[in-house]
Amino acid sequence: MKLIKTAPRQCEDIDALFEAYPAHITEEDTRLFFQVVSTDLEDWQERQILEPQTVHKRQESVLACHWHPEFVPMDMCRARIETMFPNMRDKLIIPTQHNELLSYGAYSGVEVDCYSSGFNQKVQLLLHFTNERVEDAHVLKSMLVHTFKYRSSQLFEFMHSFTKPVQPRLDRAARITGADEQLVHFACTVVGKVEKLLDDHWSSIPPMSIKNKLLRNYLDGLRPQLGDLIIDRAQAYLKAVKELVKKDFSLDYFYRASEVIEETRALGGGVVIPHPEEFWPILLRGYDVDGYEVWNPQSQRYTEFLIEVVNEHNRTRRASQRELLIFMGDDCHLGEKTRPLEQQDPEKGAREVGLQPAWDDLNIRKKLIIGEVDRPTVIRHYKERLAG
Repeated sequence: MKLIKTAPRQCEDIDALFEAYPAHITEEDTRLFFQVVSTDLEDWQERQILEPQTVHKRQESVLACHWHPEFVPMDMCRARIETMFPNMRDKLIIPTQHNELLSYGAYSGVEVDCYSSGFNQKVQLLLHFTNERVEDAHVLKSMLVHTFKYRSSQLFEFMHSFTKPVQPRLDRAARITGADEQLVHFACTVVGKVEKLLDDHWSSIPPMSIKNKLLRNYLDGLRPQLGDLIIDRAQAYLKAVKELVKKDFSLDYFYRASEVIEETRALGGGVVIPHPEEFWPILLRGYDVDGYEVWNPQSQRYTEFLIEVVNEHNRTRRASQRELLIFMGDDCHLGEKTRPLEQQDPEKGAREVGLQPAWDDLNIRKKLIIGEVDRPTVIRHYKERLAG
């Protein structure tokens, strides 16, 4: 994805900027659109991937089972990881792209959206395999294609909120963010342009680019023209609309979590529950999983409690029950690191593949020691399970 590295401009006359913004698609709009949907990397973007800002020389064990390459080539992902951890001796690194099976070394993985019928909510599962187990996994791959397409359709529902206006949704988001009529009109104009450009150039758009981030990135590309104030307000408004879309998004077309787990087990794969803070009811379901992700940059509130839950399960489990493993997910989206530094989400931009500071937190380590858990132990046990 190509983005312009131009210092944003401010303008005091906001009304004049709104009035000057053209309603029709211009050559500049088309150029920006193709920059945003492109998955090609420019030299400065490659440097940001290959030259991490921090190096962790003392970390010898790297466990990374929840991260997203996005459109960054795997050889560049590998180069970044090896630069970050120059003394890495023990590792288990498995990519988990959303609804797309990818491989790194001897392993393949995916983060799949599915449906927990018992709790009537969307959940996500991390699936991990040795490569040979998914060479002929035709059913699983078809399930992922279906889920990828359906999940991508959320972008169109998001856009239709503006272009075939779902007025109650737009009005509610305006109340939440304080957006005025002028800003709402601007947002509708921008989204309308993106939707028209998508339709006109559909056959040449990389599938990876068809996601909610497309609108965010396109708006950021307008900063040099319109300044930070307008774009920040518009981003807040679009984000509010997006959250309402996600809340209303139908779950009927996702596969049930039990179906995904059953297919994964048939292939000899492993299953980990990520984001337990968000998906905590799934822990009560008793699904056949290998472990819980007790820490994540988005999910840190219950880390110590979840470790206790796993420890208690392992102490009292029946012989027929699988011992649960403890995982921590960096949830790094490497595409974020291809954006200009000033446009990166600070929280997401700080994430790194294999970097989970909670392993070294002194209070958390006390809980881990009770369960005889550390990174090398989890790496060894999970490798053994995946090898079958």
